[in-house]
Amino acid sequence: MKDQYNVRGIATKKSTPDFSRRDFLYGSAAGAAASLAMCNPALAAAQSVGVKQADLPDLTIKEVKVYVTDMTNIHRLNGTETGELISVVTHSGIEGNYTIGNRNHTVGWLDWAKATLVGKSVTDLLPTLASTSGMKGPGGFDASSFGRQGAGGRTPPGFGTQPQGPGDGPAFGGAAVAGSALQTHGGGSWPNYYIAAADVCLWDILGKAVNRPIYKILQGGINTRDRVMAYASSNHLPAVEDYVPDALKAKELGYKGYKIHPGRGQHRTGPEIPTYIGHMEEIREIRKAVGDEFVLMHDPVQMYNRFEALTVGRLLDELDYLWFEDPIRTIDEEGLIELGQKLHLPMHVGEFLYSIADYAEYIKRDALGAVRLISDNVGGISGSMRVGLLADAHGLECAPHNWGNEYDMMVAFHLELALPSAYWFEVPHPVEYTDRPYLKNKFRIDKDSYILAPTDPGLGLPIDRAALDKVTKQILR
Repeated sequence: MKDQYNVRGIATKKSTPDFSRRDFLYGSAAGAAASLAMCNPALAAAQSVGVKQADLPDLTIKEVKVYVTDMTNIHRLNGTETGELISVVTHSGIEGNYTIGNRNHTVGWLDWAKATLVGKSVTDLLPTLASTSGMKGPGGFDASSFGRQGAGGRTPPGFGTQPQGPGDGPAFGGAAVAGSALQTHGGGSWPNYYIAAADVCLWDILGKAVNRPIYKILQGGINTRDRVMAYASSNHLPAVEDYVPDALKAKELGYKGYKIHPGRGQHRTGPEIPTYIGHMEEIREIRKAVGDEFVLMHDPVQMYNRFEALTVGRLLDELDYLWFEDPIRTIDEEGLIELGQKLHLPMHVGEFLYSIADYAEYIKRDALGAVRLISDNVGGISGSMRVGLLADAHGLECAPHNWGNEYDMMVAFHLELALPSAYWFEVPHPVEYTDRPYLKNKFRIDKDSYILAPTDPGLGLPIDRAALDKVTKQILR
């Protein structure tokens, strides 16, 4: 028997039998409904409003364009964000939107979209555009190219250093696959930021076509949740002394949880100390300041070696932290397995995986305790749902990564509302950093620390056209 933490956010322990994730398989009605949405999204959308698929408006794509907006006075949570808002418009006048350049400069998206999307129907594109399960290799087992971007792997892939689109770069697609041992499943390779962005636009269009939020289509209309509990997710702050005031501010605002993104682990003055020692001081002081009932998490973003991770993890266990996220480099599978065996709190892992094939192996080998994902990395909404349902089939929580602008956040939110095993919504703190002036809706928690589900159709982010015109520098067609 082994103590486990309640994944729904109660910071208490319960005794459960030890088991291997690969032996824990189950199905759910929600999962079956979501499977229909993956196989035939248009049919699922039509059924959700009680009409035939043939009754949907003309969803043939007529035009694609890019609004290039001014980012001068915008806080960029992802430093590479370029301010490009893409637009996909159907013959029936329905527009789908998403932002590109959030984590990578998606140069050439417009030319790709003209050749790939225009003249084709959303009905035909959605089941096939992101249908691949990806390829084993980059970011997964034996991925020798992973983590070389910075000292100690501290500048992870997906944050401005990876290829821009199909076939770009030595590690993805094209010649890298030909004649190699890498195996594609269903065609294509990941990450493919062109396809991921387009996939989100197509889901936005489909939701607007039936006047329903996307999450209700993803669950076949059976989902009854209308909110998700939120926690405040810190920035990487400059000094050890900055974290307690930040956590207390989050608690004052009404959040029921707080996640540490530690910085360099140094004091404002005095001699330099080992980074993980400074982080342990933050961990202790925050718990002392916020009290025993407040939910806390820790995410060093692959910053530690095995010894540091185990030392920090034991302190997190002692102080009832809820989870330990990306403690070491994702390619250190044996290290993750060891940490999972020696620590009680679950390891949240997956932001630096790009293939469902790799997720399957990490789950099978107990190299993670909860599944993280970045939607841009795994094929947008379609790919993320596949990863999320895989996690659910193995009895694991799925926790999408919510970090960036409102479009990034809303994609993750629809996934969390739709998936049967997602329990928390990550809100960058301060939340104002996510705002964009041309969007009417903003992310804010209610009095009980919940984010309420969107009621507007599609992504649920209606555009203020006058505000968009004001910040638009150029429209690319």
